[in-house]
Amino acid sequence: MSSVSHFANDIPKSAFPADVAQGRKSLSWNGSVPGIVLVTMITAVAFSARNVSGFALFSPMILAVVAGMIYSNVLGTPVHAKAGIAFSQKRLLRFAIVLLGFQLTLGQVVSIGAGGVGIVAATLGATFVFTITLGRLIGVDAKLAQLIAAGTSICGASAIVATNIVTDARDEDVTYAVASITLFGTVAMLGFPLMAPMLGLDQHAFGLWAGASIHEVAQVIGAGFQNGTQSGEIATVAKLTRVAMLAPMVVALGLMARGRSSSEVAARPPMPWFVAAFVAVVALNSLVTVPTEVKSAMALATTIMLTMGLAAMG
Repeated sequence: MSSVSHFANDIPKSAFPADVAQGRKSLSWNGSVPGIVLVTMITAVAFSARNVSGFALFSPMILAVVAGMIYSNVLGTPVHAKAGIAFSQKRLLRFAIVLLGFQLTLGQVVSIGAGGVGIVAATLGATFVFTITLGRLIGVDAKLAQLIAAGTSICGASAIVATNIVTDARDEDVTYAVASITLFGTVAMLGFPLMAPMLGLDQHAFGLWAGASIHEVAQVIGAGFQNGTQSGEIATVAKLTRVAMLAPMVVALGLMARGRSSSEVAARPPMPWFVAAFVAVVALNSLVTVPTEVKSAMALATTIMLTMGLAAMG
């Protein structure tokens, strides 16, 4: 019996691949914790900064990018935090796009009518093509131009993050794109309501205009309701209709990237998993009545995850 016990003790640990694999996963996860904690702290600073006078106009996402850049340049990025930063930059951003689907139902898209959907689609397409063309004319890098075009025409930082999965632009380009659409979106949020009387727009027309052209969902809501309740409701629905076009836009850009890139890129599926999951969540949200409290929690989780991802990118 003792010989059997001795023999068992002599068996190398590698003979238990499942245990070893589990141990590696545990080590990998433990290695990500310091970076995730650091990113969470920077995200908390970004949200808290909005309570300071003068910063309330900026989204927590752009504040997180700036805070991340300041930390990285002043203190440097700790080596032990890099795994968690990479996790936040990639995994969390993808999950945020999936949760974005809880803000949209097909019924909302239908509610603005065929004419409204047509206006939104035409505006989106024209904006995207114009931005890409202008970028080419003034010598902007093609990938950066695509990111700015996606953020401007669809839904701001969320679209930039989703688009970058298939365009594979540099982190600096993502930061530039987020900064530019945040700046111009903020200007639009403040300026559009002032222009409504000059242009003679009623609440319906203004809501459609704001929802079809302003970048971030929060900026659209701010501008729309500033001009009246009806404007705010129409602007929100028009904006969410643009969000619905995120999936086909990412698929189209993915197909373009496959056509001109290496065999490794060409082997990727034309629809990334998170885009398919986004579509599935929209379908679920359209078929099942999701409690308002759950939707609010998902919206907050989306914002937090996007902010953490952009803090990591900074």
